[in-house]
Amino acid sequence: MDRKGHDATLLDKFIRYLMLEKSLSGNTLEAYRTDVTKLLDYLSCIGRDLYGADLDCLQNFVATLADVGISARSQARIISGIRSFFSFLVLDGYMENDPTFLLESPKLGRHLPEVLSVSEVDAIIAAQDLSLPEGSRNLAMLEVLYSCGLRVSELCGLKMQDLFLEERFIRVVGKGSKERLVPVSDRAVHVLECWFEDRRLINPAPHCEGFVFISARTGRPLTRVMVFTIVRRLAALAGISKTVSPHTFRHSFATHLLEGGANLLAIQCMLGHEKIATTEIYTHLDSTRLREEIELHHPRNRR
Repeated sequence: MDRKGHDATLLDKFIRYLMLEKSLSGNTLEAYRTDVTKLLDYLSCIGRDLYGADLDCLQNFVATLADVGISARSQARIISGIRSFFSFLVLDGYMENDPTFLLESPKLGRHLPEVLSVSEVDAIIAAQDLSLPEGSRNLAMLEVLYSCGLRVSELCGLKMQDLFLEERFIRVVGKGSKERLVPVSDRAVHVLECWFEDRRLINPAPHCEGFVFISARTGRPLTRVMVFTIVRRLAALAGISKTVSPHTFRHSFATHLLEGGANLLAIQCMLGHEKIATTEIYTHLDSTRLREEIELHHPRNRR
């Protein structure tokens, strides 16, 4: 086997390790494969293989990422994937030393997510024409996004067996196939039941009978792209100038809970964050809004 083929074989073994040992999703596995492949292509171009990848070589690789316009955040993600790859190679005895040990990631500024106000959420939901065939489905979809703070992939993968509407809970299968229970609002339950009345008139495609949100035209589950398109169209109809995506509803869910006094650990559980540090961004967002309110309304700040 030539050098390039050997490196590709190691990559396949790494992906299989992530799938079996880490239980990562298909999208995450594909992202790892893409990121490591970038490095392998670079090494091939400069006439090296994995065993010839030292710190200087990896730093030059990162510099090429910046040169072609890849953002600092994407660079950090690629570096994280490469670190995991070399860690696997050392763990399984393919290499003795990890060349990424001193490799630094680019500094990232704190990015605060776009958040909708309650009135803006209501305006987007009200923009859905319920007389349309997909009206009840889209209304239920938006209410579940906002009521439960789901990721778009979790929404698309939601199945009838995951709904415990009498108990006001749904079961969500999140990243790494980890399950969590999330409370669902009375309003979301009501619109779901309305959607189920219309859903009975649709013939689901084979093996798609169990999905909650399906297309009336194809009978197949809604895709991420379809949900993005629906949300952005309704935001435009509602006159919202912010950049709105399904994830905006998730950010708004968490922020509104925090503003209402919810415990940060409870929000972490409902969002399915593995680390509390991921959830803590909403405390920073909340304090930013608090400062804006003080500057706007406190008598010492009025001009």
